[in-house]
Amino acid sequence: MSKKKLSVVIVDDNDIMRTVLRGILRGDDYEVIGEARNGVQAVEVALRMKPDIVCMDVMMPEKNGLEAMAEIKAERPDTGFIMITGSADPETVQDAIMFGAAGFIVKPFNAARVLDALKKLRSRQKR
Repeated sequence: MSKKKLSVVIVDDNDIMRTVLRGILRGDDYEVIGEARNGVQAVEVALRMKPDIVCMDVMMPEKNGLEAMAEIKAERPDTGFIMITGSADPETVQDAIMFGAAGFIVKPFNAARVLDALKKLRSRQKR
């Protein structure tokens, strides 16, 4: 019996980061169904595509990841969020968790760290 792939939207203003994340998520467990390069697009894509998980950069133009996450969570509270950042200052981490992030990945990251964060989120969503 095969398990359902979780749908993922990737949000990062850096094209290379989105490409790397897409490559990491290619496989049996996840399906990338959309991408965005800023917080405004993130809200539009997430509300239209209804992903299980959003992997979102914190610092982006137009609307940061925390603002976008809060907006998406207000409409789709069951969506899981893994936040990605180059700056893991305690205030940013605390804000992300307060807004509902299930995981936090600091750049530079490796595939194992991303997949581990997603696996933890997946196990929480099953409960």
